[in-house]
Order: sequence, then structure tokens, then C-alpha cells
Amino acid sequence: MDDATGAPRHLPDPDDPQYQAWREAYEAAKLRAVPWETMSGVPVEPIYGDGPYPGQYPYTRGVYPSMYRSRLWTMRMFAGFGTAEDTNARFHDLLRAGGTGLSTAFDMPTLMGRDSDSPWSTGEVGRAGVAVDTMADMEDLYAGIDLGGVSTSMTVSGPAAIVLAMYIGVAEKNGVERSKLAGTIQTDIFKEYQAQKEYIYPPRPSVRVITDMIRFTSAEMPRWHPISISGYHIREAGSTAAQELAFTLANGFAYVEAAMAAGVDVDDFAGRLSFFFNSHSDFFEEIGKFRAARRIWARWMKERYGAKAERSLLCRFHTQTAGVSLTAQQPEINIARVAIQALAGALGGTQSLHTDSYDEALALPTDDAARIALRTQQIVAHETGAGSVIDPLGGAPYVEWMTDEMERQAEAVFAHLDDLGNGSILEGVYAGIENGYFVGEIADAAYRFEREVNSGRRIVVGVNEFTDGDDGDQEILRIDQAVEDYQLKRLEDTKNRRDGEAVASALAAVTAAAEDPTVNVMPPILEAVKAYATLEEVVKAMEQVFGTYVEKAII
Repeated sequence: MDDATGAPRHLPDPDDPQYQAWREAYEAAKLRAVPWETMSGVPVEPIYGDGPYPGQYPYTRGVYPSMYRSRLWTMRMFAGFGTAEDTNARFHDLLRAGGTGLSTAFDMPTLMGRDSDSPWSTGEVGRAGVAVDTMADMEDLYAGIDLGGVSTSMTVSGPAAIVLAMYIGVAEKNGVERSKLAGTIQTDIFKEYQAQKEYIYPPRPSVRVITDMIRFTSAEMPRWHPISISGYHIREAGSTAAQELAFTLANGFAYVEAAMAAGVDVDDFAGRLSFFFNSHSDFFEEIGKFRAARRIWARWMKERYGAKAERSLLCRFHTQTAGVSLTAQQPEINIARVAIQALAGALGGTQSLHTDSYDEALALPTDDAARIALRTQQIVAHETGAGSVIDPLGGAPYVEWMTDEMERQAEAVFAHLDDLGNGSILEGVYAGIENGYFVGEIADAAYRFEREVNSGRRIVVGVNEFTDGDDGDQEILRIDQAVEDYQLKRLEDTKNRRDGEAVASALAAVTAAAEDPTVNVMPPILEAVKAYATLEEVVKAMEQVFGTYVEKAII
């Protein structure tokens, strides 16, 4: 049936100026050479429903006019375990299997800014990620990989500046200019105080280092995203979808305010901020969350922070399926959970996607489990039709209502933080960390969900219902003690080979830079790691000035 304009119902009005502008942009894009039709041969249009259209403010329906018709999301698989050589072999396996981006998991000592030979590190070296103590480890981690031709993501926040410096050092040693490097480093320290707890310095000096990273990358690394503002860990800690959305975007606004206060023009850096969201199991809630995120970010950046460049308004994000949803009971059924969550990420318009391996509730993933996880999103991409139509659920009453509801709940949080900060989201976030607001809200949400599961009101398949069929022991990846012994010997050898005087001089320069807020700490950190100063040595060089953070007990 046709509508009043004569256009087929559900198709855009061809006389709508918004549609005409979108169509012009869409037709200028280079499309993938695939049939735009269903499996049964039914042709499909790129977009259905009314505007604003993808690539048009406020970007609810997608950040780019052609979305996956031009380019599928980056299939970025998370890898990191044991030694740098172990993880390097996994990287090569994933790239051969069709992965299009690398994502690096670091072990707990590295995340906490400690070397493998620290007393704090005993028993943790290489266990939950790869151990990186010096630039020598980073050299082995990315051996045989063209850093100028691959996009790399690194999940680390507290010592992010040091890890980024090591990555730059390796690239330049291999003849790749830093301006050619593409990727993202997480850096998001606010979510550490709120949820994950992998912090080193107090909030304010931590943000000083982050603003230095923003200034450095803005000037010298145009293809690099200096912060991936991460709601993923907030959700994994037990928050609701709306809290994940609100806390993540509030943290993003706080970083914007911090950079602007440091004298950086908003349009010089905002376009290279990116986000990292969780895709959980409530399918339509997740899609509404993703759509709301784009709309909120665009409006706030334009109206509150005065951004004028279109790129500054785009909320581009990576998505990972929900690790916390995976069950140790009947682990194979996690494959189904991950597939549904991956589809939600795709239908929500993510720019890159990581699918969890089904055995991650038990241990780091095996090779086979990681391959199945990658194949899962390849099926979503190539067999479901999810990449053929842009925002295919847009216009559905429930999805539109859920998008509005996610936005409404998020705006209530922003208003609270604005009040806490006397008109500053940055100061509101600082206050919310200090007074326990974020921790308390997440804890309450997690407790409520757990009570529902324990009472049977909320069913988790294989846990409190449908529990038959648990096959018992599952083959898992085990990290041998020999890994820690090897890494300790490797670190000792690196220390013995380096120029001790050069290291001491470089570390003194890092401390001096930390003492002077007008000096950017990134250049001296880069020189220190190139001299093979260790991660912990550089951390402690700044600790002398910044101190360490101890969380207050909130009762």
C-alpha cells in the first residue's frame, strides 16, 4: 500500500529534503560488492522509515550514511595470555582466521602498573592477560605484524600513557611513523574508580596525564583514539543498561571539560574520542541503549560544548558481548547467548565488535573457543542480513520507546552530576567518586539482580532453571608456572643489557615533567621506555609527585 505522498508505505518520502540529502551522501559512498537482497532473492532498500537518516544529526540511526553497506564493523578479537610470544602467536591465528583488528588484554600486574618481579605480582604473571614489563615485551608482542596496516586496541587504563609510549617506540623502531598508527587505548580512568578498581594515582593527577595524552595524540597521531570511554566494565560490575549509558557518557563529558580546561579546542580532539559498550542479553534494551547513546552525545557536544565539526558529534563505539552473562554451567550454551548479544550490537550500529568465547566463565579462551567466537560474528555479518539494511528496527514502536526511555534515565543522572559539580560534569564526576555515588548505584543494581536470580523471579538458563545437561569437566586453557619463571628471567636479562645511566636520566625527566603542569609528560615517558625503563619504574617516577589513590570506605 502507498502512503499519502504516493510512496510505498514504510519507504522514505522521496521529496523529503532530509531524505534527498541522505540519498546523495549514500550514493557517493563506496558500497560492498554483495547482493542487496534476502536469501530468497527479495531486493531490500538501504533504509526504511522516516528521517533524520543515518549520518544526519542527531545520528540516532547511525553515524555514517551507508553504514555496513560500505564497510562491516571491525571484527576485533580480544587476546592476551602468558608471554608476549604466546599472545603474538594467537594474534597471527586470529588474523589468519579473518579477524580485522587486534585487541590486547594485559595481565593484572601490567594493569596495576607493576612489573612481573614485584612482590605484588607473584602468581599473577601472564594469568589473565599478557605480561608487558618493558618495550622488549612489546616488540615480541607485535612481531611480524604491520603496525601501519592494522588497527590495534589496548585495554589498559592506569598505566595507559606508558603502554602507548611502548607501542609508539616499537612502531618507530620498525620504521612506522607514529602518525601512521591507527587504534585505540582505553585510558578511561574514571570507570576504574567507579567499577573496575585498577587505578594508580588519585583522580585529578590521573586526568592530568590523560589530557597530556589527548594533546600529544591530537598533535602527532591523527589516526589514534586516545580514550575509549568504557561502559563495559561498569555493566560487568552490575549496573543497569541505563546506568551504563549515563555513567559512560558523563565520563565522556568530563574528559571533554578537562581537555577544554587545558586549552585544547573541542574540535581538535573530540572527533577521536571513542566509546566501549557492553551488549547484554535483553535484546531490545541494548539496541535502545546504543541508539540513545548516539543521540545524547551529539546533542550535548553541539549544544553544551559548542562542537562545530561533525566528527566531534559522532558517538562511535566498540561493543563486546557480556562476559558477566556467561555461565560456568553448561558452558556451550554461552555460544547462543553471545550470538544474540552480537546481533544486538550489529543492529544497534556498532563500529567494531568483540564476541566472547563460550569458555570464558572458566578460564582464558582456548584456540577453538576463540575461533568459534569469531565465526559467530562472521555468521551475523554474512548470513543474517543484519548488514543489508541500516537501523532495521528503527521506527518500531517498542524500539523507539526504549530509545527514549534510555535517554530519559540518562538525563536524570546527568542532572544529578551537574548539581553535584555546581554546573560542571567534570566536578560532578569527581564528587561522585569521592562520595561513593557511582559505587553505591552499581552495587544496588547488582544486588537487586542477584536477588531476582536467587529467588527464581528471573531465569538464567542452566543456573536456576533447565539445569540438566551439564557435561561436567570442560577443557580449559591453563597457564603454567613456567610462564612466570620465563618472564622473570626475561625481565632480568633486559635490565642487565640496558644502559643504567640512560634509564636513570630518563626517569628523572619523567618526574620533572610530572612536577610541572605546563610540561606534557608523554615525550619524557616515550624516551624512558625507549631506554627500556620498566613499566613500574615509570609509574613510580610519577608516583613521587602524584601519590597513590586509596578508596574511601563507604558505609
